[in-house]
Amino acid sequence: MAGLEAWLPRRQRSAGRWLRWPSNLGVVVLDSLVVRLVFPTAAVGLALALEGRGVGLLPWLGVPQPLAILLAVVLLDLAIYLQHVMFHAVPALWRLHRMHHADLDFDVTTGLRFHPVEILLSMVIKLMVVVALGAPAVAVLVFEVLLNATAIFNHANLRLPERLDRLLRLVLVTPDMHRVHHSVVPRETNSNFGFNLAVWDRIFGTYRAQPAAGHEAMTIGIEQFRDPRELRLDRMLTQPLREDDRAYPLGRRERA
Repeated sequence: MAGLEAWLPRRQRSAGRWLRWPSNLGVVVLDSLVVRLVFPTAAVGLALALEGRGVGLLPWLGVPQPLAILLAVVLLDLAIYLQHVMFHAVPALWRLHRMHHADLDFDVTTGLRFHPVEILLSMVIKLMVVVALGAPAVAVLVFEVLLNATAIFNHANLRLPERLDRLLRLVLVTPDMHRVHHSVVPRETNSNFGFNLAVWDRIFGTYRAQPAAGHEAMTIGIEQFRDPRELRLDRMLTQPLREDDRAYPLGRRERA
């Protein structure tokens, strides 16, 4: 995706790779170490441990395995959508999540840029959903692969043909669809929460087709932390402890 976005860029970069990528990739390394330390087996391991024990909604209902796999993938994706909305709605969670939005540009590394504490909380929520569903291990594995792949895809600074974008976003979240979510305009920040399946935003009324200013002219980021120094890893990690949270997006929604 990094190669494709360099070949077919959607927007001119406002901040160079050398300024952003070391910190964005550095936080990935830190996140991976923290998750492996706290959750050695992660979601797939937990699902494997529970298989055959009749734990969770799908085994209780006696759902056949092929259908259980499909339902688990879809319901896990719904859970990620709802979690994303929650991280925008709750001030304390927004303090963590806004590090992802504080990137001054939008490319593949933005899709990897999450605060370690948010990653840990997300893992706890995911594990709870896996247990509640009794999700088959293969479904959890498929979901993890899809989630990571689509997160990289829909954060890419990639120009897709307009007709292809319209077709893809009937099912998947495309870069143009998700880029709206990274607009500095609050009503656009509060839209297009999906990471994988595009249907949830349409069902729950959070879908916005295009940014008001257009993709080339829109401003990426949030109103806080616009100083380029905030792109340093140490500054990124301390962002939840700095500034106030009275301006978190869902608390200051504008009229559409």
